[in-house]
Amino acid sequence: MEEILKRAQQIELIIFDVDGVLTDSTLYLGDDGQEYKAFNSKDGLGMKLLQKSGVEIGIITGRTSNVVTIRMESLGIRHVYQGQRNKIPAFESLRDELGLSNEQIAFVGDDVVDLPVMRQVGLAITVQDAHYLVKQQAHWQTQQPGGHGAAREVCELILQAQGKLESAFAKFLQ
Repeated sequence: MEEILKRAQQIELIIFDVDGVLTDSTLYLGDDGQEYKAFNSKDGLGMKLLQKSGVEIGIITGRTSNVVTIRMESLGIRHVYQGQRNKIPAFESLRDELGLSNEQIAFVGDDVVDLPVMRQVGLAITVQDAHYLVKQQAHWQTQQPGGHGAAREVCELILQAQGKLESAFAKFLQ
């Protein structure tokens, strides 16, 4: 765990996949073709707290969905790349835009399409119910499955490693 905390101390940007990480991978499709996804509100609060601490958040997802746009806008997440079957170009674009090194970036993924980016970053994280190959390549794995608080675990790990967890919670304890 000491090595994970050391890696997490350096993180200035965390990138999340959506399906299987911020959701449980289930896609709800209405008769009208509208796509629905369920997001965890605890994950959302964790992401807001992490942003307030100064860590940037990005989204790189293979699918394109209006509900993702709406959810990320509600969380104040500006760096959203949808429809990225190959996630490397979006990763490199975001890294270069923010002027960061790979070691300053974490990525949270759950399936084999996430591996090319996960193998580049300083902290590769996966969720409890990820594909076995992703688990083998990740530096750290959450206890919770995707869509059920895994992103919150990740946010709190980074806050803890950077010595910001207590101050993030302080306003709720007054």
